[in-house]
Amino acid sequence: MRGFLIRAVVVALGLWLASQIVPGVEIRSTSSLIAAALLLGIVNAIVRPILVILTLPITLLTLGLFLLVINGLMIELVAHVLDGFFVAGLGSAILTSIVVAVVSWLMSGFVGPQGRIEMVTVHRYERL
Repeated sequence: MRGFLIRAVVVALGLWLASQIVPGVEIRSTSSLIAAALLLGIVNAIVRPILVILTLPITLLTLGLFLLVINGLMIELVAHVLDGFFVAGLGSAILTSIVVAVVSWLMSGFVGPQGRIEMVTVHRYERL
């Protein structure tokens, strides 16, 4: 549960950054941001795998690029369900999913596989 919440905070950071960068994305309040991050985590855990399996032929045909569309559709679904989160269209949703993915990728260096915040220290030994 703790790992899910840490990842939700990372997604919330990505959604906030996307609302600042991507035109057509609006988050009206902090509670909407938190709700959108939690709901996106739930949607990605339940709906996204089903869509990935159903669209596997087109995903293979496009060499995986259709996964960007699926991620954008997940953002659109969350925006449709949640009142304080607005996305203008599929293009804005795809750009938002790219921003969230980049932020998640950058933060994965600090969050371990179990969802714990980790620091890596490198010890350098010199030969005499």
